[in-house]
Amino acid sequence: MPIATRAFAATAADKPLTPYSFERRDPGPDDVLIDIKYCGVCHSDLHAARGETGGTAFPLVPGHEIAGVVKAVGSNVTRFKEGDRVGVGCMVDSCRECASCQEGVEQYCIPGFTGTYGGKDKKGGTSEAITQGGYSDHITVDQHFVLSIPDSLALDVAAPLLCAGITTYSPLKEWGVGPGSKVAVIGLGGLGHMAVKLAAAMGAEVTVLSTSDRKKADAERMGAKHFLINSDKDAMKAAAEKFDLIINTVSATHEIASHIQLLARDGTMIMLGLTTEGLPVFALPLLWRRRRIAGSLIGGIKETQEMLDFCAEHGIACDIETIAPDQINDAYERMLKSDVRYRFVIDMEKLAA
Repeated sequence: MPIATRAFAATAADKPLTPYSFERRDPGPDDVLIDIKYCGVCHSDLHAARGETGGTAFPLVPGHEIAGVVKAVGSNVTRFKEGDRVGVGCMVDSCRECASCQEGVEQYCIPGFTGTYGGKDKKGGTSEAITQGGYSDHITVDQHFVLSIPDSLALDVAAPLLCAGITTYSPLKEWGVGPGSKVAVIGLGGLGHMAVKLAAAMGAEVTVLSTSDRKKADAERMGAKHFLINSDKDAMKAAAEKFDLIINTVSATHEIASHIQLLARDGTMIMLGLTTEGLPVFALPLLWRRRRIAGSLIGGIKETQEMLDFCAEHGIACDIETIAPDQINDAYERMLKSDVRYRFVIDMEKLAA
């Protein structure tokens, strides 16, 4: 039987999120039914809820940083059992057949992965069914896209690892960060603070670049060795050609040409922020030192599990502020003002009856 589910949803781009009820599918043979305990609030949730990413189908239940406990499993499920601590990130399905899926990087699925919310739900019964996310009390997910959360990670601080954690872990691993690496992180927000923690744990010498020094103490506590104000021309000049890797987490349109000069020969700037506007870059600084600008998108399921295990081993978790579901609209407004250190997490057990 369909499972009655309570949630908070956006019903239109210009309206606040409100309580919403709908039905989840009963677990099929390969499915896991999860009682959601916590859901992180990603900046992309806000973009989708306000129709800023285009093509949003309303009503929409956002949320793709999900942590909870298994309530039931289908007959073919062998990796999970009732009571297990689990997570769900940005994907709930993919084609499973293309080269990317076969190589375990489902986020680059050629036809496109199925997003945890706002995607076409291939298991939902009709082609028009839309996936609904984690601002809810239950979710049913194919076992392939369910992650195990190690016992040493509390569920509330683990939830944002399913997006903010893997989004920063994946490029650090792909570009071979380790002892001796010099890594700069632009922006100390939800993504940036995880990049600092993870890079430091990998053995890198980490520098944070920011517009002010108000988060300097936080950056140092998280493992940064240096803090650079990017409007300080003398400091920027002194840091020229220093970094092997720059993790750029800024979502808003911003100037990056001067930051390219901070890269050493063969250095790379990884763009992680979601922005649909152009960022002017001049070719000369790139070719003069064989520098690169690249992008990276979350991580595959295998790598996401690797990230969770790495965080458990090194005692890494997100810095969070827990909120009740009915505080989500205020949280969105605060996010726009960068008034959160460093990730909102919704306590779904406070969802009003």
